[in-house]
Amino acid sequence: MPDDLDHVFKALADSGRRLLLDRLRSRNGQTLGQLCEHLEMSRQAVTKHLRILEAASLVVTQRRGREKLHFINPVPIHEIADRWISNFESGRLRALADLKKRLEGDVHD
Repeated sequence: MPDDLDHVFKALADSGRRLLLDRLRSRNGQTLGQLCEHLEMSRQAVTKHLRILEAASLVVTQRRGREKLHFINPVPIHEIADRWISNFESGRLRALADLKKRLEGDVHD
């Protein structure tokens, strides 16, 4: 496995970092202050998590004036999906995941 994917897996292993990625997925191009809003994490912790996400190429930044905007980069996640999910019959896995949700009562239809 290439080292790049090791960094991605390590970055995705933390729930706080996944939460930051979810927030960027819902609204891309946020400042550190915007990402910190409504989080039960200190600004320093968010900064640390963003550094790890940047090192794994899951987040890229762009300066606009005095602001530093953060953007999600979905390419590494796509590479993981291609390498680790599509090769394992994703259709059957989807059916099993749906069945698990139904059995656990997580389905809201």
